[in-house]
Amino acid sequence: MKRMAVVLAAGQGKRMKSKLYKVLHPVCGKPMVGHVLDTVKATGCERSIVVVGHGAEAVQAYLGNSAEYVLQDRQLGTGHAVKQAAERIAAEEGTTIVAYGDTPLITPETLVALMALHEREGASATILTAVMEDPSGLGRIIRGESGELLGIVEQKDATPEEAAIQEINTGIYCFDNKKLFAALDQVTNENAQQEYYLTDVIGILRNQGDRVLAYQTTDAAESIGVNDRVALSEAEAVMRQRIVKRHMLGGVSIIDPESTYIGADVVIGSDTVLYPGTLLKGRTVIGEDCIIGPSAEIEDSVIADGAQIKHSVLNQAEVGARTTVGPFAYLRPGSVLGEDVKIGDFVEIKKATIGDGSKVSHLSYIGDASVGKNVNVGCGAITVNYDGFNKALTEIEDEAFIGSNVNLIAPVKVGKGAYVVAGSTITRSVSENDLAIARQRQENKPGYADKIRSRAKAKKEQSRQSHPS
Repeated sequence: MKRMAVVLAAGQGKRMKSKLYKVLHPVCGKPMVGHVLDTVKATGCERSIVVVGHGAEAVQAYLGNSAEYVLQDRQLGTGHAVKQAAERIAAEEGTTIVAYGDTPLITPETLVALMALHEREGASATILTAVMEDPSGLGRIIRGESGELLGIVEQKDATPEEAAIQEINTGIYCFDNKKLFAALDQVTNENAQQEYYLTDVIGILRNQGDRVLAYQTTDAAESIGVNDRVALSEAEAVMRQRIVKRHMLGGVSIIDPESTYIGADVVIGSDTVLYPGTLLKGRTVIGEDCIIGPSAEIEDSVIADGAQIKHSVLNQAEVGARTTVGPFAYLRPGSVLGEDVKIGDFVEIKKATIGDGSKVSHLSYIGDASVGKNVNVGCGAITVNYDGFNKALTEIEDEAFIGSNVNLIAPVKVGKGAYVVAGSTITRSVSENDLAIARQRQENKPGYADKIRSRAKAKKEQSRQSHPS
């Protein structure tokens, strides 16, 4: 049986009080509508229709070709929103899930169970329900003595007995596709808001004698709809707990889960240890047997097996196996480190490759550079890559030695095995196995220190007499 999904993402989200379109607000680094679309796709839906309205271009730019789009140019209710998908799928045979783009916590497991019940029982509609401690403002599920669904009552229409019911309508449904769109043609806007409600479809189907079921999720958090920043933070907290638990069950040690942030799309290998203060964001991939943290922030980077990252920031970087980074290092976009590399304290790497076994141990800047294998870069050495208008390349070949406080003025090349003496400012290329020295020759003046001190003391005394306190 064909499976389809309609994701409602046309609401403006005024309560978010944001310039960012509501469904694009991130939860654990991924926009809410991205979570929902990934979830419905994981259920086996062959087609996903996203109903867009406010911010349509931004939503389409984010989701790209992963969905089909229909426009709800006027927000006339949830039934009206779903009806916009008629032009795409109304004639299709099969099952359609309707979900909201601001419910990021819904899981594939729950939707699969919902669809399985719906299809097994031959229902025309199946409602996803949840039991809430505080169901205020939500539609209540009315069941008969044997547990069968009798209807949905909105709070404003509920009797005191009905208002006491804690089982609510999550707003997520499973429909027989053709019956859904046939019923939508019968929905009217004869209500106080003059809107077309999707919930009216349930009543229409029941009045026709069609079978309507309800499936109750065991996790009420799945029903959280994000309409303001408070709900956004609640969804974030639940998602963070889920992600951390998933990684720990997958063999990752997380010393302090509450102080560890892991984005939704992060991949971590087994036997890796995350220390407190670790933030893993974007599409970061971390291998096995790594030590990450404490206080490491890594975004859109790839870390190979056995690497160690401590007290450092990495953005769009690649780190080879058994390489150590930090403390207090900064790897900027385009940084590619080989295997067994050492990047030490207060080192910044930008758009540079560092070959296997090389060391940049202290207080250095390596930018727009190609560094070979087994190179040693001394404390305070830097590549001078910018002339105020253009960036230039520095090349350091295998087994070269760059002494402390060396300035390499790009474009420049240091050949294989060459030795650059500490304190040098190198403006011309150094050939293979050559020694380069570019600094003033030291001159010692016997006894001159006493003269300097005498002059300084006299100047200070003169100043004191001229400006007495």
